Amino acid sequence: MFPVELRGTRAQTLMWANEHEIEQSALRQLRNIAELEWVHGLRVMPDVHLGKGATVGSVIAMRAAVAPAAVGVDIGCGMESVKTGLTAADLPDDLRSLRSRIERAVPVGFNAHRDAVNVTALHAGSHGQSARTKGWERFWRTFADLHPGVSSLESRAHKQIGSLGGGNHFIEVCLDQDDAVWILLHSGSRNIGKELAERHMAVARALPHNQSLPDRDLAVFLSGTPEMAAYRRDLTWAQEYAARNRAVMLALVCRAVREEFAEREVRFDEPISCHHNYVAEEIIDGVPMLVTRKGAVRAGDGDLALIPGSMGTRSYVVRGKGNPASFQSASHGAGRRLSRTAAKKQYTVADLVAQTEGVESRKDAGVVDEIPAAYKDIDEVIAAQSDLVDVVATLRQVLCVKG
Repeated sequence: MFPVELRGTRAQTLMWANEHEIEQSALRQLRNIAELEWVHGLRVMPDVHLGKGATVGSVIAMRAAVAPAAVGVDIGCGMESVKTGLTAADLPDDLRSLRSRIERAVPVGFNAHRDAVNVTALHAGSHGQSARTKGWERFWRTFADLHPGVSSLESRAHKQIGSLGGGNHFIEVCLDQDDAVWILLHSGSRNIGKELAERHMAVARALPHNQSLPDRDLAVFLSGTPEMAAYRRDLTWAQEYAARNRAVMLALVCRAVREEFAEREVRFDEPISCHHNYVAEEIIDGVPMLVTRKGAVRAGDGDLALIPGSMGTRSYVVRGKGNPASFQSASHGAGRRLSRTAAKKQYTVADLVAQTEGVESRKDAGVVDEIPAAYKDIDEVIAAQSDLVDVVATLRQVLCVKG
């Protein structure tokens, strides 16, 4: 059935969703993207929905150009997960104590740690975390090279490493199809990524070659220019910040789990990690391209990735098939069906309680916009991309932490 082609676009646009199922505003956005002269091709994932400038669930291959809006303001946002040695039988009937312990360990919402996390002490003896315990001094030294507009934010950026944020970011404890316990989390580059992205978007909108665009939010930087070099430098740093943030957060959650189950030794497998808002240099149709994935993951042959559903449904661990038709990509989640405003108008706290039955989580007005009904059916989203990924594990939430 998929992909289907979006007709009447300058650049070929293939979709893993039916046109009649996509909101008209998102379709207009896709057509605007495909009209950009630098776009070689556009691929649309089954979780597609309206975004700022560029559509969420889009994969854009550009020749010597990048649109910051095609990455988004949460640069490097992505997923991290690890399988533990615990099983469902090890979990108590009441998970409130574990949720409280995780919430004490990881700041949520706009909050940060009081003092920066001592990552050396945190990772000491932690299996599977060594890849991102090194290079911290080098990483922070390069902060001074970033856009001068963020120079005053270094202390806050230090303290937000290992913090969750709000919105659709989460930490979950899940059970797979064999009742093994997994930890799954979703977060990005926090405030520093947003600040960098917005500054570069403003620079791009003011450039002469972007003045006649159908949507100024699709302003691009061109290769070989100082503006592109500055953006790529800050983008690369923010992507690394996001990955390090998730690694520290996962280590904090793993420590909380060890403390909660102190009577036994808890084993953790090698973590799985993936970005879903980022830029990569890749070969597309035999030609070097700059590929932006906004709400999409790389699904190269054998690549492991994580595709979460909404709180109270299911999430998936998948392995990419390397399908060139999708630019070796897959969806990043279920995708929103309703905007946050619409969800708050349509659903109540009672609805949230009913739809998250059996999940230890917040059940108040502050998270009604994250109610499962506000999202597309994750099982249908996975089924629509059976030519892109194979399912490795199906995870059902039993505990969810949100900001």
